[in-house]
Amino acid sequence: MVEKIQHLEMHGITKRFPGVLSNNNVNIHLDAGEVLAILGENGAGKTTLMNILYGLYQPDAGNISLNGKKVKINSPSEAIQLGIGMVHQHFMLVPTLTVCENVILGLSKTFLVDLKTAKKQVQEITDKYGLAINLDAYVWQLSVGEQQRVEIVKALYRGANLLILDEPTAVLTPQESNELILLLKNMSNQGNSIILISHKLNEVMAISDRVTVLRDGEVCADVNTLETSQEALARLMVGRDMAPCRRDSEFFPGKPILELQDVFAKGDMGTDALAGVSLTIREGEILGIAGVSGNGQKELAEVIGGLRKVSKGKIVLNGKESTKMAPARIIEQGLGYIPEDRLHVGTIPSFSIWENLILKDHHQPPFAKRSLLQNRVIMSHSSSLVEKYGIKTPSLETPTGRLSGGNIQRVILAREITRNPVALVAAYPTRGVDIGATEYLHSKLLEARRNGIGVLLISEDLEELTSICDRIAVLYEGKIMKVMPVEETDERLLGLLMAGIVE
Repeated sequence: MVEKIQHLEMHGITKRFPGVLSNNNVNIHLDAGEVLAILGENGAGKTTLMNILYGLYQPDAGNISLNGKKVKINSPSEAIQLGIGMVHQHFMLVPTLTVCENVILGLSKTFLVDLKTAKKQVQEITDKYGLAINLDAYVWQLSVGEQQRVEIVKALYRGANLLILDEPTAVLTPQESNELILLLKNMSNQGNSIILISHKLNEVMAISDRVTVLRDGEVCADVNTLETSQEALARLMVGRDMAPCRRDSEFFPGKPILELQDVFAKGDMGTDALAGVSLTIREGEILGIAGVSGNGQKELAEVIGGLRKVSKGKIVLNGKESTKMAPARIIEQGLGYIPEDRLHVGTIPSFSIWENLILKDHHQPPFAKRSLLQNRVIMSHSSSLVEKYGIKTPSLETPTGRLSGGNIQRVILAREITRNPVALVAAYPTRGVDIGATEYLHSKLLEARRNGIGVLLISEDLEELTSICDRIAVLYEGKIMKVMPVEETDERLLGLLMAGIVE
């Protein structure tokens, strides 16, 4: 039986990586039933600190105490034996196994598994915490929010009573985020301790009892949630007052640069994901796409980028039909593309930063001459982009997959905008990035607008859409409900349209 964790203390934790001091003399503490939020910008050292607690990394200095006793956690299996569970930002599930099979995976000491008894035990956990989930469903059939619940059930099944969640709402819809907040409150009320790594201030305020703020690897504040505010926490995170970006009220769009005419496309399940979409994006405007996740946004971005076939209809990019063009031709025609999956579609994680920065133009001058890479030109170009776009990295040789989410997004943005596209598709560009990086990304999208680029911005954040877009289109079940100037929209109207209701 796993001993209940009544008190956790991490004292003087220091961790260095080549060229980076990730944690510097960090102290945190946590009591049973308490929800502690670890807040900070991308790259502040939050995930590193929790990876140390979970046994994935070993600290260079400092110690960990549980219930007053010092412990050394050498691996995740040792952390689990001590009652510590972790739900990572990128889920670790086997898609072709059922929910129940994923939960018990790796626990059997023999080839024989009593699935019936295991299923009963898993069901008891889901009932206790209100984790509604079909144990017989295959993981590939589940939504992202449901997959996250499977990860939580996995940790609880292994006896965790201290649960670490790394950016748990980064890939959830607003509705799924609200469900998760209620679930975590229920878990803490039943005596479980929770550490929430986040940079979403509204969620931190809604769920946590206490907030520890990290900046540049050091604790800069430890405050009771009831005694602070979102504005104060934002200041502590970035070290300055925040000035949200807003579009200029002056709006002089140019000619149509990207047009979709009655476009139909199939989704992964074989049904129509887009059902007659017609849109026009003009030079020097930002057109926002609002909608609840799963209503055709992913497919819309992919058909424009040539990654998904159009079953009917027509797409015109920069005066030429691009409906059946290969992605490479579409890029040459002037499309910039910031995909939803920044890690695996937007970059090659194992490639260095400089390789990812020239990914689309590596075969062309000035980066190549007679098929030979021009290293001096490439390094000079990459260094200037790293500096201009504020990409935090030990070196240009660092694999891009090792960067924080916000820094990976800056790499993609630097590459796509400096190519001078005529149109830019940005799918959820600020999802999972901190407020400092969000402010920066917004400023770059507005700069692209001022430079005459037509931007299609897909987002579930209504505040983001209303602050920087010129027009907003609402997508529901693969159809455009309405396209409106931003001045004619409000949250209530957009919410109704996102639910498929036309006034």
